[in-house]
Amino acid sequence: QVHIEESGGGLVQPEGSLTLTCTVSGTPMDYPTTAWFRQAPGKEREGLFCISDTDEITNLKDSLKGRFTVSRDHAKHSVNLQMTGLKPEDAAVYYCAVDRDFHALCSGLSVDYEYWGQGIQVTVSS
Repeated sequence: QVHIEESGGGLVQPEGSLTLTCTVSGTPMDYPTTAWFRQAPGKEREGLFCISDTDEITNLKDSLKGRFTVSRDHAKHSVNLQMTGLKPEDAAVYYCAVDRDFHALCSGLSVDYEYWGQGIQVTVSS
């Protein structure tokens, strides 16, 4: 059974930093293609970053380049989303999503991911 758990969210001040962690277990492959999405109130869910099963990173949202990045911790079977220079508009529920297919290409479409975490809140406020 696939289990996905996000951690590391919370309240951060503007221009602060936060790292979200997505821990994955139960998938057929050890290091599946994994993506981070977010959804703010009243807005559509949007793809942020993706890391493939070969650790190729795809930036799904150009405006985050230079502030956010993603990495994989193989030992912990986790994918981290490192966020810096946080702005109030970054506040959202952040989701980790996993593609169950072997050698899946990164995608910014929610429908391409079969497994989702519950989501974790990130609040940016002074």
